[in-house]
Amino acid sequence: MQDKPLILVTNDDGITAPGIRTLIKVMLKIGDVVVVAPDSPQSGMGHAITVSDTLYCKQEHIDKGPQKEYSTSGTPADCVKLAIHELLDRKPDLCVSGINHGSNASINVIYSGTMSAAIEAGIEGIPAIGFSFCDFAWDIDFEKLETHIETITRQALKHTMPKGVVFNVNFPKTETHFKGIKVCRQAKGNWIEKFDKRKSPYGREYYWLAGEFTNLDTGKDTDEWALANGYISIVPTQFDLTAHYYIEQLNSWNLNA
Repeated sequence: MQDKPLILVTNDDGITAPGIRTLIKVMLKIGDVVVVAPDSPQSGMGHAITVSDTLYCKQEHIDKGPQKEYSTSGTPADCVKLAIHELLDRKPDLCVSGINHGSNASINVIYSGTMSAAIEAGIEGIPAIGFSFCDFAWDIDFEKLETHIETITRQALKHTMPKGVVFNVNFPKTETHFKGIKVCRQAKGNWIEKFDKRKSPYGREYYWLAGEFTNLDTGKDTDEWALANGYISIVPTQFDLTAHYYIEQLNSWNLNA
């Protein structure tokens, strides 16, 4: 019997990002840690996997991290697959992903490499949590997140998380302390897309994606409301995308005519 839980740590900002280094430090207080993370930033990759190229993996020794630490050329989802099926000798008790530099609340969860890594672990039957901080700055102070991350992680290990459920945890950008933790639903929102059209020195046109997030939800039980009001948000997220409520109505269509 293992004395400590085995915790897999990954992210999408790359293995040297300050966010994952903080997450590793916290996880080392809780269990045995193995890190498998991208060798370069993979933000916005969603649940992409590598199928038409080779995957490379290299053992790393970064700061005071764990003995088993690997960088890969793949996506965040690739990292989890590689860890489970090639690098680990047993299934992790928990997978944590992050700490992401930037929000993964609302519709951002769809595009997030951080959350897709956690969801990939969930698909494999491993309890998983994605952590994000609503601040894109590279040199932000993650220290004030550490106690909350440790508490949430220990509680997730103590209680049995339902199969197919992954926690999406976001920390608000605030100059003061966090007001507390709110269990929320995902807010309805979208991005108003904009493309900055430019021209290269060789005359070739190219586009730079920009845009602005719009919260379309006025509810006070959402992740966006919690974050806007200084609370840490936790959304229990599932990867079953079925619109269950619509099945009965869809069955009323004359589809076999």
